[in-house]
Amino acid sequence: MIRISIDAMGGDFGPEIVVPGAAIALERHPDIRFVIYGLADRVEPVLARYPRLQAASTFHASEIAIRMDEKPSQALRNGRGKSSMWQSLEAVQAGEADVCVSAGNTGALMAMSKFCLRMMADVERPAIAAIWPTLRGESIVLDVGATIGANAQQLVDYAVMGAGMARALFEIKRPTVGLLNVGVEEVKGLDEIREAAQILREVPLAGLEYSGFVEGNDIGKGTVDVVVTEGFSGNIALKAAEGTARQMADLLRAAMNRTWMAKIGYIFAKSAFDRLREKMDPRKVNGGVFLGLNGVVIKSHGGADAEGFAAALEVGYDMVRNALLEKISADLSQFHEIRPAAATVEDDAEEQQ
Repeated sequence: MIRISIDAMGGDFGPEIVVPGAAIALERHPDIRFVIYGLADRVEPVLARYPRLQAASTFHASEIAIRMDEKPSQALRNGRGKSSMWQSLEAVQAGEADVCVSAGNTGALMAMSKFCLRMMADVERPAIAAIWPTLRGESIVLDVGATIGANAQQLVDYAVMGAGMARALFEIKRPTVGLLNVGVEEVKGLDEIREAAQILREVPLAGLEYSGFVEGNDIGKGTVDVVVTEGFSGNIALKAAEGTARQMADLLRAAMNRTWMAKIGYIFAKSAFDRLREKMDPRKVNGGVFLGLNGVVIKSHGGADAEGFAAALEVGYDMVRNALLEKISADLSQFHEIRPAAATVEDDAEEQQ
């Protein structure tokens, strides 16, 4: 039995999307039990439309809902203890739920998550990991917006955590990891990226295989299982990819409607277009994973529909079922055991020179 706590007030549409999404996820995974938090007058009427979901859920009324435009500091100050977002996180902290899923304000959710769940030992900063559709299947990209900038050690932590997520989600024994850079040559890139590369080359880790630098066009190719970058460039890459996908869909739609011949051609190629639409459907890969916390938190896109929110719930389900926290914790412990020894050897070599 996997227990998922839900912030029912999160997102652009709140319970009207969140509750149907939970019903879809329950249909696919009957072993889920939900703990739902939200404003009673908004949630209970919608929940009553789904008797099966209602039977598999426990509802707790909240006093307030965090607005999508609320500043993180304000949300933390006003919503602590009484908002649906905080209470859904607190359920994970108290062991009443295995994972929290919210479509709410990203900054507020991150601030509350750090305050309520705390950071894992030896992890300085959290990361948001996104599932990215590629020519080979799917890859993981992190960080896509949790924090701006990162030093070498933080990038290495992202690599270790991203590999742990790939092992949990894709069931790959030793995922390949690449550092996003402006070129694949070792002399290129910022100092912190080249320093992180050196650490990953020198410290052997059983849970990942470091593949070197990758460029922006390698993300969509699926060159590696995990692409590591800092939050500023990662968020730009994510938004650029989403925009390009929408642009291509609009251009293709316009081209297919331009002439009668094009419309006839579309009829013959409809099955191929349907497969392409399925592959590029952003709802299928909805759900960013907050990594580095003492608990599993999934951020759904605020504008997701019910199918998209169900996908975010399923990401949380898979993370718990495949022991994400245990894998990441074990990998981080291994790294921090090996790293000091490697650093000591380097220091001794420099002194002898």
